[in-house]
Amino acid sequence: MAESHGEAKGTTAHTEADAHGHSFPPFQKDTFASQLVSLLVAFVALYMIVKRIALPRVGSLLDARQSAIESDLAEAQKLKEASGAALKAYESELAAARARAQAIGNETREKLNAASEAERKRLEERLSLKLAEAEKTIASTRQKAMSNVRGIAAEAASAIVQRLAGVVPEGKSVDSAVDASLKG
Repeated sequence: MAESHGEAKGTTAHTEADAHGHSFPPFQKDTFASQLVSLLVAFVALYMIVKRIALPRVGSLLDARQSAIESDLAEAQKLKEASGAALKAYESELAAARARAQAIGNETREKLNAASEAERKRLEERLSLKLAEAEKTIASTRQKAMSNVRGIAAEAASAIVQRLAGVVPEGKSVDSAVDASLKG
C-alpha cells in the first residue's frame, strides 16, 4: 500500500510541475541559447585565467625543475670526471710509491747483504788469525811436551832398568834407546 501511495505522490508532483510550467531549466527551450552564451563566457573566462595565470606558473615551475635537473646532472658529470681523474692520480701515485718502496727494499737488502758479507769476511779473518795462533800455540806446547816426554821417558826407562836389573844404566845409552824408540 505504501508503494502505491508513493507512486501516486511522485506522479502528482510531476504533473503539478508540468501544470505550473516549471521543468528542469537546462531542458527548457527558451533558456537554451542564453545558457550556451553563459557557458561560452564562463569557458572563455576560465580559459583566460588558466592561460594568463596558471599555465605560466606551471610552465615556470617545470622550467625551473628542468634546469635544476640539468644543472644537477652537469654537476654530477663534473664530479664523476673529477673523481675519475683523482682515481687515476691516486693509482699513479700508488704505483710510484710501490716502485720507490721496491727500490728502497732492494737497496736496503743489497746494503745489508754487503754489510753481512763484509762482517763475515772480517770474522773469517779473525778466526783464521786465531786459528793460526792456536796452531802455533799447540805446536809449541807439543814441542815442549815432546821435549819433556823425552826427558820423562829417559827417566822412566832408567828407573825401570834399575828396578829390573838392579843396575843404574848410563845416561847416553838410555838417551839413544829413547831416541830410537821415539823415531819409530
